[in-house]
Amino acid sequence: MNSVPLRTPAFFSLLGIAVLLSPGRAPAFSSTDGITAVSARASEDYSRVKNRDGSYGTEYYAFGEGGRWTGDSRDPSLDGLRFIDVARAVSGPLRDQNYLPTRDPKETKLLILVYWGRTRTPGNANDSEAVQNLQKATDHVASAKSTQEEMLAAQNRAASLNGPGMVCGKIQTTVDGEVTTEKMDSENAANGALAVVSAENTLRDQLDGRNAAMLGFDTALRESQGLAGTALAHRRTELIQEIEQQRYFVVLMAYDFQVLWKQKKHKLLWETRYSVPQSGLAFDQYLLAMTQGASKYFGRNSRGIERVSAPEGRVDVGDVKSLGVVMNK
Repeated sequence: MNSVPLRTPAFFSLLGIAVLLSPGRAPAFSSTDGITAVSARASEDYSRVKNRDGSYGTEYYAFGEGGRWTGDSRDPSLDGLRFIDVARAVSGPLRDQNYLPTRDPKETKLLILVYWGRTRTPGNANDSEAVQNLQKATDHVASAKSTQEEMLAAQNRAASLNGPGMVCGKIQTTVDGEVTTEKMDSENAANGALAVVSAENTLRDQLDGRNAAMLGFDTALRESQGLAGTALAHRRTELIQEIEQQRYFVVLMAYDFQVLWKQKKHKLLWETRYSVPQSGLAFDQYLLAMTQGASKYFGRNSRGIERVSAPEGRVDVGDVKSLGVVMNK
């Protein structure tokens, strides 16, 4: 199963974080229109036993801290969260899918590494200083070329009117050297600006690729390369726009704990990557909602990117009670 190479803690440190999460108050979340993008993959070696009622049999797991990605600016909703905060939010939706935490290494089937954070994005390409410089240089080249062409046209008209070898007034028989020099300088500046833009585009592509791999968009991005110039080209454009948004994400990578414990080998059984656009959301308030939306894909194959709506928030007001008659003051 293909996966993004992520840092895995040393084996002996894993037993120290195979903790049982005590029940606690789940983080609050708002009922927004945020759509969670989910990419899930499962190994062919992984399958779940089903109970007679159709539910999945219980599998026990231990958590491991994978790490956090931070963006290029401060984010109070993300920066203040600890691993244990994220683990507690994830544990509830895991429990809904019959994944339960345990302290006993003998009954632990999965080691679930948790990664979370926000992607870094390249910003608007049209606002790039290099792109603006290229535009200016291109305009200068066009202006110099136009001036040169106008002078050549004037010379041709003069030659047609005066005859061969005759010069009328101050019309020059050769293009002004300063105009030629200006055109060459403009072309050199444009070539230099183009090289800078090309380098920026290379870095942009690298960052897009890194984000796509973390978010689980890498296969879709790779498959969209052949859509350029076709009626479906908009799909790649939309995908890149999605990748270049700042996105909050969580990645769960479930390893075979018994193989790790007994054989000291890393065997990835399943992974689920899910994310939402950062705009208008706070990670600590939306973490539970996005995890609930993605939870049905835990331990399964999504067969590409699935987009699911977050569950709506609900307020339970309880029974209505009379407080009697309140007199107006």
